[in-house]
Amino acid sequence: MLLAIAGCEREEREFQSPPPQSGDAGAAVLSTLSPGSSAPQATPSPTGRKYNQNAYHISEGKRWFRWFNCNGCHANGGGGSGPALMDEKWIYGGSIEHIAATIRQGRPNGMPSFDGKIPEQQIWQLAAYVRSMSGNAPKPARPSRNDALNPGPAEQQRDPLPTVGGAAQGPR
Repeated sequence: MLLAIAGCEREEREFQSPPPQSGDAGAAVLSTLSPGSSAPQATPSPTGRKYNQNAYHISEGKRWFRWFNCNGCHANGGGGSGPALMDEKWIYGGSIEHIAATIRQGRPNGMPSFDGKIPEQQIWQLAAYVRSMSGNAPKPARPSRNDALNPGPAEQQRDPLPTVGGAAQGPR
């Protein structure tokens, strides 16, 4: 019994956002990231790993996805005026770092930039949830299915999808 209890590990949860980092908020950020057949290189970050493997952060991302009306363009991940987020096709890369960059910087022809409008912690939580939509998060960390208007199986039931074409998994 003691061995079973000692083997259990709870995930760590942060209940407050880290303080904003100072910097030049007015400077334009330029990126070499572009759509195409070559996968953009993203350096895996400890921050991304922390959010991508944590059930609390992913479920918070699911809540923000609805609250910020991401459904309006991405139709619960199935695609609408914005691209689908549940498939294996990712134009701008599918790592959590690429997804966070897409949310932060926006993309041409539709995806607005949310830099300065959404706190950094919420951007990472959204990125973790978007990544989980295609099954690319640890199964125990994926959120459960909504009962209303979900076009696919629950995130917990999805198998990770291989990437095709463009870059390694990420929003478009």
